[in-house]
Amino acid sequence: MAVDYTVIVVYLAGMLAMGWWGMRRAKSKSDFLVAGRRLGPTMYSGTMAAIVLGGASTIGGVGLGYQYGLSGAWMVFTIGLGLLALSLFFSARIARLKVYTVSEMLDLRYGGRAGVISGLVMWAYTLMLAVTSTIAYATIFDVLFDMNRTVAIILGGSIVVAYSTLGGMWSITLTDMVQFVVKTIGVLLLLLPIAVVKAGGFSEMKAQLPTGYFDPLGIGGETIFTYVLIYTFGMLIGQDIWQRVFTAGSDRTAKWGGTVAGTYCLVYALAGAVIGTAAKVLYPKLASPDDAFATIVKDELPVGVRGLVLAAALAAVMSTSSGALIACATVANNDIWSRLRGAVRPGGEEGGERDEVRGNRVFILVMGIAVICTAIALNNVVEALTVAYNLLVGGLLVPILGGLLWKRGTAQGALAAVAVGGLAVVGLMAAYGILANEPVYYGLLASLAVYVIVSLVTPATDAAVLAAWRERLAGRGSEPAAELKEESVTR
Repeated sequence: MAVDYTVIVVYLAGMLAMGWWGMRRAKSKSDFLVAGRRLGPTMYSGTMAAIVLGGASTIGGVGLGYQYGLSGAWMVFTIGLGLLALSLFFSARIARLKVYTVSEMLDLRYGGRAGVISGLVMWAYTLMLAVTSTIAYATIFDVLFDMNRTVAIILGGSIVVAYSTLGGMWSITLTDMVQFVVKTIGVLLLLLPIAVVKAGGFSEMKAQLPTGYFDPLGIGGETIFTYVLIYTFGMLIGQDIWQRVFTAGSDRTAKWGGTVAGTYCLVYALAGAVIGTAAKVLYPKLASPDDAFATIVKDELPVGVRGLVLAAALAAVMSTSSGALIACATVANNDIWSRLRGAVRPGGEEGGERDEVRGNRVFILVMGIAVICTAIALNNVVEALTVAYNLLVGGLLVPILGGLLWKRGTAQGALAAVAVGGLAVVGLMAAYGILANEPVYYGLLASLAVYVIVSLVTPATDAAVLAAWRERLAGRGSEPAAELKEESVTR
């Protein structure tokens, strides 16, 4: 394993070196939180694909393939569909707003009264997303070093917190680009063909497994529908995803760069399902489907290649973890702490002489420590992530998409939708169970009904607010001084 260890150590050292480099580049709030809003198409596509394809998409995607066959691709496939929808229909308008958070967008659209409440919901979602990604380090380091769970979480989490705190979005962008390349080589170009060959090829896989493993809908229509609600719609509104959209250097980059990333996700989804199906042939009686990835990597890959593929899994986890961490810290600082202090104007910059880069760096450090501690204490990862996604979709999907698509929506309607949708989801999870499908179904319907009814019975949004909103959507509105146009990063 010495060669494999060397590959992993070099990879981790490279992540820290890029954090140091990013620190030298992050000179302003814009640099630190959104990479100066000037990424070119190649970097934008790579980093967007890296953040959405995390440990759940890699280890979990292979596990679903092990359990259901080719239809196990649907979870990651719906993530790709969500990213495609966001990129083609919304990303250009979102990028033109020149904001830092989803809650700032809601304030601009509805007149400045939705920030703190929506921020709390988004903060809970990003925190739990970072926690669940951090827990995945335990699985990978256990395969590598037979390491204690707590030590593994602290080690992996500390590396991510370190480079994220040092350079903010610039560090995360650079590390994500490397992680994208490592994932592409490790999973698509190495593990996928090796797994298929080791399983005897597709003809042998079909001979060894039930026909249901090759049914595209074998996982079940209701499960696919739930994936669409949670993951496709979740891609449209998550702060971690929007914060990457904000890094685009142009409307064209946001639209077509994101489309390339979404298409890549569809390929990655199918690859994970095929690898899992091959693992089912090779190891038909694993204790858990989620063990499939680690088992096939450990037992079937040659020295050196094994280290690179494990680095790919580590890359997948780190990219999601770092993206969720900076999103969590940005929401905590901009949407909750600063607003409670009365220091922020909606869509604008923070007042006073406070060093904003240092302030955001402190928030990443504090949130990072909180994430590591929560990951150590938490047992049921799936339930925690389900709660986060249910709250996100049930509470925020309607007011966000309503604000973008329906001019009659009002601040009162948006606040009512957040409150009713969020409470309905919590109540229904208590009644039906956290992992049930009904909470997100009925919570979303309740949020939509309340949003429409309350918006129609309350006065329309002030014309001046809507006019300013349209100007910002068109890219003509006033921008913070730090957002002056800069030359896009080259490919």
